[in-house]
Amino acid sequence: MDEYLEAAADDMNGALEALGRELAKIRTGRATPKLLEPVQVEAYGSMMPLNQVATVKAADARLLVVDPWDKTTIQAIERGIVSAGLGLNPSSDGQIVRVPVPPLTQDRRKDLVRQVKSLGEDSKVRIRHIRREYNDTFKSAEKDGDISEDELRRFLAKVQELTDAHVAKVESALDAKEKEVLEV
Repeated sequence: MDEYLEAAADDMNGALEALGRELAKIRTGRATPKLLEPVQVEAYGSMMPLNQVATVKAADARLLVVDPWDKTTIQAIERGIVSAGLGLNPSSDGQIVRVPVPPLTQDRRKDLVRQVKSLGEDSKVRIRHIRREYNDTFKSAEKDGDISEDELRRFLAKVQELTDAHVAKVESALDAKEKEVLEV
């Protein structure tokens, strides 16, 4: 049964990692290469992620530089960035693509905070679902006679402790991202 507790902790950690990946994609007014992760580029006859055709670097807090490995893909990279719907306007000099990151308006910041809170709520729901799943597993083990009623209570309490700890981690990640988004 202890393996189930470890598996529950791993599953909850997976939900936290997924939240971290989603939060990294949210634009905060600061240039970061992760902003361009959703960009797909038509190159060599198929759609490819931008990071498979170019190197993306943050030149400073307001500028991303995309350095394509094959200079013939520059126009496709520009089209991909524009069509990704990120509100970014790339420009190129024939060698590299510069992507200025405009500062966020106050309304946009509020929208992003709502989006962050929504992602956080989804993560909490995922963690609670994992809790329910493992609680059901322990309850059925008790019903089958594999564990005693006292052991069931102990396992359910440990699952609840794991849930509370992971929800607290979600809250702290959300608070940090919200401060980052609202920072001018």
